[in-house]
Amino acid sequence: MSGTDRYVSPLSERYASKEMQYIFSPDMKFRTWRKLWIALAETEKELGLSITDEQIEELKANAENINYDVAKEREKVCRHDVMSHVYAYGVQCPKAKGIIHLGATSCYVGDNTDIIVMNEALKLVKKKLVNVIAELAKFADTYKDQPTLAFTHFQPAQPTTVGKRATLLKLLGSKGTTGTQASFLELFDGDQETIDKIDPMIAEKMGFKNCYPVSGQTYSRKVDTRVLNVLAGIAASATKFSNDIRLLQHLKEVEEPFEKGQIGSSAMAYKRNPMRSERIASLSRYVITDALNPAITSSVQWFERTLDDSANKRLSIPEGFLAIDGILDLCLNVVDGLVVYPKVILKHMMAELPFMATENIMMDAVKAGGDRQELHERIRELSMIAGKHVKEEGRDNDLLDLIAADEMFHLTKEELEKTMDPSKYTGRASVQVDAFLKNVVNPVLEANKEALGMTAEINV
Repeated sequence: MSGTDRYVSPLSERYASKEMQYIFSPDMKFRTWRKLWIALAETEKELGLSITDEQIEELKANAENINYDVAKEREKVCRHDVMSHVYAYGVQCPKAKGIIHLGATSCYVGDNTDIIVMNEALKLVKKKLVNVIAELAKFADTYKDQPTLAFTHFQPAQPTTVGKRATLLKLLGSKGTTGTQASFLELFDGDQETIDKIDPMIAEKMGFKNCYPVSGQTYSRKVDTRVLNVLAGIAASATKFSNDIRLLQHLKEVEEPFEKGQIGSSAMAYKRNPMRSERIASLSRYVITDALNPAITSSVQWFERTLDDSANKRLSIPEGFLAIDGILDLCLNVVDGLVVYPKVILKHMMAELPFMATENIMMDAVKAGGDRQELHERIRELSMIAGKHVKEEGRDNDLLDLIAADEMFHLTKEELEKTMDPSKYTGRASVQVDAFLKNVVNPVLEANKEALGMTAEINV
């Protein structure tokens, strides 16, 4: 079979990294199940149950080589994924098969593995996020003094800087079938003190400091909600970032990386479409809506547990992580290769700056003897005329010429042009960037410096 005759998720084929795909792979899942069974057996032996070193060594010897074929055939018979793998592990470990999963319920391996997997996935997300922040910080610092038009309602507004704009882009234990640990009371003859040691001992063996203090058979599905809400928050910021890049690329002020052999359009050969930013927006929309899945799932869980969460979790959690992984790789790739065109930025700035400078011009005219109220009205009238010349006649902004020719202002064209320094109108933007990087960003980067230095490879 070629593999082209059935659906394959684009998240695996096109977008997510090999590292994130491994975290949600069958190998990671079922090897973790076996590690949990080993940790359970070791703990039970240490607490006095009749389990031998030979049995534990047999379990350890087969922890990595999952006999998937046996488990698959067994599940067709028993219709239970955990018991099919208990059976398959027992086939490989005949001496230990009688103590595999002893006293536990399905969620001992299922839910603990989900927590472990999400923990590993969050570590990778954090690593990539820190690297995106580092690249944005470099960009912001480089361009903190580059004046540019700001936009409110996508209409020209008081200038900012390119760098300032960049700163805006900012364990379950083993609780048993219903969480009461009744099976362990039986195994340990009602010894409460011994049973209380089980969870923290298992957690320590699996690399965790503590467990949830209380649960039903499962951990609260609100945990999944909280995790996916974190991913959705990243996706929202990524959408904002990507949309700004798309709009700025339309203006030809900023451009995402465009490779030498890349084709922008099958029809229009000249086009340089912002396809990476568009993909960020598209995948982010998926992650944001995906966050509804665990929220709805957690709201409809019955009593100690129901199974209507399982099929949904198998889809929503892995795919949310795979998508955000692809998004962060794209963000890192885009920021690392972002191209800025200062001359185009200046051209657009100078076309609008006369309007932005009218307050300063009016103050200069008052100093020259003019009346503030009369000057304000006259500037308003001349601005309307200049705007009409630009929009209806396609002319350049001639507001300075109109003001220089008006005797009410007592200002020459040369004097007016002295007000046309864009850096005069960016306020404290540069200082704000420095303060933000020093007080907010740099401490985060310093605390995570071992994670820095990543690069992102885009598959398509």
